[in-house]
Amino acid sequence: MPTHPHASLAFLIVTALALTPLGASAQNGGLVPEDFYQEVGVAEVAISPDGALLAFTVITIDEAANRRHREVWMQELRGGQPAGDPFRFTDPTREARAPVWSPDGRLLSFQSPRGGTGDDGTEDTNPTWFARVTFPGGEAYQIEGVEGAPVWSPDGAWIAFLKRPRDAATGTPERAGWIAPDAITRTLDAARFDGRVITTTRYKRDGTPALLPHPSTPAKRQLFIVAAAGGTAVQRTDLPFDVGDVAWSPDAERLYFTGDEGEDDADIALTHDIYVVGRDAGDPQQLTSNPGDEFAPHVSPDGSALTFLQRRAQGEATDVRMVGLAVDGTFQGLPRNLTADWPFVPGSPRWTPTGDAVRFLAGVSGNRHLYEVNATGDVIRQVTSGDRDIQSLSVSRDGLVMAYSASAVVTPAEVFVNRSDGSGQRRVTSFNDAWVAERSLQPAERLGWTLTDGTQVEGWLMKPVGYEAGRRYPLILKIHGGPYGAYRNTFFRTFHVLSNAGFFVLYTNPRGSTGYGHEFTYATTPGWGEVDSEDYLAGVDIALEAYPDIDPARVGVSGGSYGGFMTNWLTATTNRFAAAVTSRSIADWTSLYGSTDAQPLLDFAFGGPPWEQRELYDRLSPIRYVEHVTAPTLIIHSENDHRTPIGDGEKWFMALKKRGIPTELVRYPRSSHGLSRTGEPWLLVDRLERIRSWFTHWLIDVPANGQ
Repeated sequence: MPTHPHASLAFLIVTALALTPLGASAQNGGLVPEDFYQEVGVAEVAISPDGALLAFTVITIDEAANRRHREVWMQELRGGQPAGDPFRFTDPTREARAPVWSPDGRLLSFQSPRGGTGDDGTEDTNPTWFARVTFPGGEAYQIEGVEGAPVWSPDGAWIAFLKRPRDAATGTPERAGWIAPDAITRTLDAARFDGRVITTTRYKRDGTPALLPHPSTPAKRQLFIVAAAGGTAVQRTDLPFDVGDVAWSPDAERLYFTGDEGEDDADIALTHDIYVVGRDAGDPQQLTSNPGDEFAPHVSPDGSALTFLQRRAQGEATDVRMVGLAVDGTFQGLPRNLTADWPFVPGSPRWTPTGDAVRFLAGVSGNRHLYEVNATGDVIRQVTSGDRDIQSLSVSRDGLVMAYSASAVVTPAEVFVNRSDGSGQRRVTSFNDAWVAERSLQPAERLGWTLTDGTQVEGWLMKPVGYEAGRRYPLILKIHGGPYGAYRNTFFRTFHVLSNAGFFVLYTNPRGSTGYGHEFTYATTPGWGEVDSEDYLAGVDIALEAYPDIDPARVGVSGGSYGGFMTNWLTATTNRFAAAVTSRSIADWTSLYGSTDAQPLLDFAFGGPPWEQRELYDRLSPIRYVEHVTAPTLIIHSENDHRTPIGDGEKWFMALKKRGIPTELVRYPRSSHGLSRTGEPWLLVDRLERIRSWFTHWLIDVPANGQ
């Protein structure tokens, strides 16, 4: 049984990260699972080119129908500040999302699967609609020839979009690709056979309930162009792979895009490249051929340079690169690295309107903010500030006003506007204020500790609702997935539900997390579990030191995906935890390798497949140590999870059940790996209640009854 050294408790930092929402009081109850039905989400923020209007997607929960409903809303801005209240823009009886402005700000496009029939009597599958924002307005309509989300040329004269070409005569056969075209076996009756014949490793993807057809069967997504006034769309690419990341040149003469010529291969190498094609003529030219991925291209305002993201290989740094452009749009010289000495992971780069800097979102420590690097790569500065998580950034044409969604520990996401220098943030929406004001939501306190090798780790501690010093409370350690992910200063409903149920909640960003530099992210590879156990156990020790009211005999642990693996690992290799909830977890890395859609991640993290690293896969599998588990364990798994398939949850359940450990297996139908984020509302709420009730029983009720 592996052992783990205790960390050096060299320093302790406790700072409040958020204030209780305005209007909340100690008399108010905390968050309960069914409060999810009241949550309103915001996403896909899009500010008009002149900065006068702000469009965004609003997501509400239809509890009766057990679904999410999306609409596009609008906010008027004056001088970069909200004027009046936001208002619904699209039909509330229909779904609508993904607002996109025309360059002149007169039209707003959105995606809305409205169905109906086309002129030829066939079902209309084009979800792209347009609405006039200026007088005289009118009904939403479709532009002839536009059959995908529009990418307008800077002059507004052309629209580019991506779609999969379809044979007008035959369409797509119902079972196309179910039988691999290179299959050797044959059937006696093709009409009777409704199974699959698979010859490629890419036959399933999480979030897609049905198995995927053979990758050679579906038409590849190609680039089309049509006049903005409508007409016949012209297909400008005919490539054996999907086209993505479309960006126009400022003069609208050419388009840049990305593609992966190795997308149908089992090869795990990163092979995305950048291409350019003329608007009217010429074949696509491949501009990059370096090892690794090149993606997210964006052309400077004067057309003289291109920025993009590059990652040379799995486990290597992602950087913003810039290269000059020749008159014909091809690269001039070698790309320069603008973030070579910056240890964090930048998001998609976008030029400022003046062309003297590039901006991007990035997660650093527990926050996600906007950063800016000058065109020489000499200076990188943080533009926005505060303990929060910023998403979906949009900027006016002159760059003076920006808008985004942002959330914090005690506030669900809302829409904000700000000045270009980040000095004038104003909130636009307040969809969640009323119900949040009726809840007591605890802020999070930052904890910091030093490991035996000198590495500094941070985490956050949330007190129980109604906390009284001197009382004894249980604690739940929450573990994030990934492991190449991170907890951020954002709204986690699970944490608040547990806090309201009477628990301290500890969540940490151990080694393996993003947002702390490249070396920190990959410090546990290879060695998942063996290395980062110290980080978690030291965090529990720090929490106990900070709050002696925490009962060390009533500490639980919970996590999903990699967090589920670590929950299994910690309960099998330590005796620190009195109860556990493990979601979408891993019990046996070898069996997972044969069933997951993420073999490339395991090939990287373990240095090869199981037959090459047999001892490592075995040594790091919790099932090897399952005889040491004593913690009552709730196992939650989705039946359509293709990332960590349910077989591992079943294996863990069977082992615990045979050993007499109190355990339950909750199977969620119609659900993928993302159940806790995007699952059906009824199932998502049910999951919250099962976590709450399991920990309440084993860490509060049972000890109180002396059982």
